Amino acid sequence: MAQFLKFAVLLLAGVVMFSAPAMALDEAAATPAAETAKAESAGFINFTNTFGAGLIVIGAGLGISRLAAAGFESMARQPEVVGDIRGSMIIVAAMIEGAAVIGLIVCLIA
Repeated sequence: MAQFLKFAVLLLAGVVMFSAPAMALDEAAATPAAETAKAESAGFINFTNTFGAGLIVIGAGLGISRLAAAGFESMARQPEVVGDIRGSMIIVAAMIEGAAVIGLIVCLIA
């Protein structure tokens, strides 16, 4: 039940986030260019660069949090290999951050 509720709240937040720009349109300022743009985007959710960057940051945060949780659990099980696990965690966290930075750059360029 908790997962369903979490999914429903996230879905509602997404709908509200994407409907806000549509509600901000001014009908009195409709020009031929605005009508063309409105017709081209009708029925689609416009995934902007900002939305993509947000997804990248969320994904990187989730990846690093899962990495840390697994690392701490393995350190608790085998305290004698803490140094090796810590080094591996730092390397993998740097790789995750590198992928996130590349994704952010791609979102900003596109």
